[in-house]
Amino acid sequence: MPARGGSKVENNIRSSTIMVKGKPKSGRIWKEQHARSSAIVNVKPLRSSWRTKMNKKLAKRSIKSFENELRDTENKAKKEQRLIMEARKKLKEENAKKAEIVQVYVKENEEEAFEEYRNEIND
Repeated sequence: MPARGGSKVENNIRSSTIMVKGKPKSGRIWKEQHARSSAIVNVKPLRSSWRTKMNKKLAKRSIKSFENELRDTENKAKKEQRLIMEARKKLKEENAKKAEIVQVYVKENEEEAFEEYRNEIND
């Protein structure tokens, strides 16, 4: 004999049944029924305690400091790389200057020849 409230299967079926609505008047069965804005209940947000606020603040601060450290190390590495490149460039320019073939032009011989020529004309 089943229990007074009915069998366990019947209780499960009753609790799991969903309220079924009929076909909408417009015939658009794929559209959902939306709740009216006046029926929506706005719940006030839970307020966090002072301790949790300070913990969040500390966590945020530590993250910021870690980010700054990473940024500083990256900038330092870039600066070192830049200095190395500048030194290489300078050395390359110096080596190019050393490798140039330069012919020295001596004016002394020309001036002496010109003076001799002038002396010959004047004499």
